[in-house]
Amino acid sequence: MSMQALCRQAARARLASSRVLCRRHASTPAAFKWEDPLNLSNFLTEEEQAIQDTAYSYCQERLLPRVLEAYRKEDYDKAILQEMGELGLLGATIKGYGCAGVSSVASGLITREVERVDSGYRSGMSVQSSLVMGPIDEFGTQEQKDKYLEKLGNGKLIGCFGLTEPNHGSDPGSMETAAKPHPSKEGYYSLSGSKTWITNSPIADVLLVWAKLQETGKIRGFLVEREKCPPGTLETPQLKDKNGLRASITGMIQLDECPVPKENMFPDIEGLKGPFSCLNSARFGIAWGTMGALEDCLARAREYALERKQFKNNPIAKYQLVQKKLADAATDVAYGLAAAYQVGRLKDEGKATPEMISMIKRQNCDRALVNARHLQEIFGGNAVSDEFHIGRHVSNLFVTQTYEGQSDIHALILGRAITGIQAFV
Repeated sequence: MSMQALCRQAARARLASSRVLCRRHASTPAAFKWEDPLNLSNFLTEEEQAIQDTAYSYCQERLLPRVLEAYRKEDYDKAILQEMGELGLLGATIKGYGCAGVSSVASGLITREVERVDSGYRSGMSVQSSLVMGPIDEFGTQEQKDKYLEKLGNGKLIGCFGLTEPNHGSDPGSMETAAKPHPSKEGYYSLSGSKTWITNSPIADVLLVWAKLQETGKIRGFLVEREKCPPGTLETPQLKDKNGLRASITGMIQLDECPVPKENMFPDIEGLKGPFSCLNSARFGIAWGTMGALEDCLARAREYALERKQFKNNPIAKYQLVQKKLADAATDVAYGLAAAYQVGRLKDEGKATPEMISMIKRQNCDRALVNARHLQEIFGGNAVSDEFHIGRHVSNLFVTQTYEGQSDIHALILGRAITGIQAFV
């Protein structure tokens, strides 16, 4: 069943339920809901609520049951992207090519539900949607769109995004990966260099690699097709033994005179504007996703605090230090989601700025990590057991704070916008 059909079905059920509730509670004063403190759901359209319901059901029923084994074994099942594709969760804001064409807020709600289960699952989805499908849709030729988007959208092709290098993380302008006219293949470029910490690279069919043209020094984007690369020109070794994001697959991209047809280069976009615009879309998703992870931490900590009895058989939820941790987390979730919602609406109106996205990415990642660590304390020694899930979220959230622009880098982006002074150089 398509996302549109599922949404219509969920919307009808939600509407019928809401009518019953409205009749039953027409004169009842508004009640505080700890799961949605500022009643954000009241601002969502019926379609957006239905999309969230669809994503929530899939994530809780299909992803959650397998996340512990995936995390323990550092194993990512690439069939997950096909499952997401069948529901229309990939490239959800793209119009056409079999994609759902939904709002930015709806896309954020999807990432929120995926990361409620695990940041690694959201990372795999975000790379496919925001960092591969997004730039193809925005910068690609019509031939590139026709060739890749539908297959990426249904998960039959897997993509990755190659920007970060071993020697250049927060300074992509100094990248060393180079592209030059191929010495023996007319109409081809030859790509050489290394990228690292690349989500999906070991299983990717299409690798979006950013490289400097040797002739001009300009950064350009190339779509590298694995199956067309001669032996020895492309390697994508997995980076194992991670402390976080173990449920997603991470690797390198190693290029050695890899031939890529000129028609696989984005035709017009050059410089860092291309990769940075892609990263802005991914950062927007992370701002939603980290709130989903924190929501799960809050729900689990609350349940544990109500069930755990200490000191004359009292639930530890009775005590002030525990309640403060819960209150802090609930407040930051509410504020973080409200900010993400506002930027999402502005994004759809063409009024969002990169600085807005830097602000919500930085703030939501930072507050999610701080609160998750504090909520972890509620579990005491039990927090070290992965059966309680909280430690996994904490490890993951540290990584979300560092990638797609570490929090301090986003502080400098905001500082530049506030003062007009560049602090990077």
